[in-house]
Amino acid sequence: MMVRPASLYGTECWPIKRIQVQRLMVAEMRMIQWMCGYTRLDGIRNEMIREKVEVALIEEKSRETRFRWFGNVKRRGTNAPVRM
Repeated sequence: MMVRPASLYGTECWPIKRIQVQRLMVAEMRMIQWMCGYTRLDGIRNEMIREKVEVALIEEKSRETRFRWFGNVKRRGTNAPVRM
């Protein structure tokens, strides 16, 4: 799953919308299906493929990174320099 870090890069500070999360999930699922050698015509449910590969939802990982980023921003001092 080397594609996930690249697709989630910077998502901690994006104002992400539901449609964008859905597109990320679809792209990831297509990659997982390709990795396993499945096509949509095989009729295997996405949940079954995820269980086989043992991969968490990309939405959950995105939420984790946003919470981690929020924690870092929250702990930052008020006098800390800000990059522009």
